[in-house]
Amino acid sequence: MRGHVILSHGSDSSPDATKVSALAALAESLGWQTQRPDYGADDAHGFAGSVAPRVARLRAAIEALDVPPVLVGSSMGAFASALVSLAVPVAGLLLLATPPAIPGYAHALDLRRDVPTMLIHGWRDDVCPASDVQAFAAARRLPLLMLDDNHRLGASMPAIAAQFRLLLDTVAAAA
Repeated sequence: MRGHVILSHGSDSSPDATKVSALAALAESLGWQTQRPDYGADDAHGFAGSVAPRVARLRAAIEALDVPPVLVGSSMGAFASALVSLAVPVAGLLLLATPPAIPGYAHALDLRRDVPTMLIHGWRDDVCPASDVQAFAAARRLPLLMLDDNHRLGASMPAIAAQFRLLLDTVAAAA
């Protein structure tokens, strides 16, 4: 086993969502263990109300592990993954379609700066404007891959998978 990956789906989605399922399969094919928490009950609290329960659920999953995991998140899953990285050790972050803020939630997006991180976002994202994530990445000098896609990033799975594989290789080499 090379390590552990926790994949967090977006709001009103599921652990069987297309992106997290495809990325879990890729990680497993490379010898990583994966976990996909179900945040469905948390999402019933609305966008702002779901952040704290998602963060708590993800933090508990991380604390149950022997090694810091790589976190992958899509949209609300990305927001929660980034926030969790401030509180517990993580080995890497892959953040997809990331909102820099959640309306009604007290804290803006933030993350540990010493963790290998890759942001991937769609130019045509109508949920999380591209300019917002560009500003976030620029202020922190984070790598950001902008793709000709929308919020779901459904047409970009090959590019996302390639970047994910690079992140996993980077984390494995540093271990």
